[in-house]
Amino acid sequence: MARRALFPARESRATADQIKLSPGVISGNHVFVTGMTGSGQDGETPENLEEQFRQAFEKIGAVLREAGLDFDSIVEMTTYHVGLRDHFDRFCAVRSKYISAPFPAWTAVEVAGLRREGVVVEIKVVAAMEPS
Repeated sequence: MARRALFPARESRATADQIKLSPGVISGNHVFVTGMTGSGQDGETPENLEEQFRQAFEKIGAVLREAGLDFDSIVEMTTYHVGLRDHFDRFCAVRSKYISAPFPAWTAVEVAGLRREGVVVEIKVVAAMEPS
């Protein structure tokens, strides 16, 4: 099965090449979006959690748009949280601005840490494309 990597214009290709990943991959009728955090292009992470959450969703949106999709195409979401219980309600409030019915399947997982210091969430999604 053919695969195609997705690199949104604002995505840093150098970083992706350095750590050997694609921000997204089209495989068959699905788009697999790598785990996105709220860190900026400069590697800085906002202290404001809502801003972190928004930035992570915006990065996901950029990958989806590269495939001609939007948030309504998401069928599965896995989120990894440092301090899940401390910020779950705030995360859900931001998430609700991006996700609408019919809602994707969702698993939220508490983790001990993530790659970048200060990051409290990483979001991975799978989106469905219409069959060609």
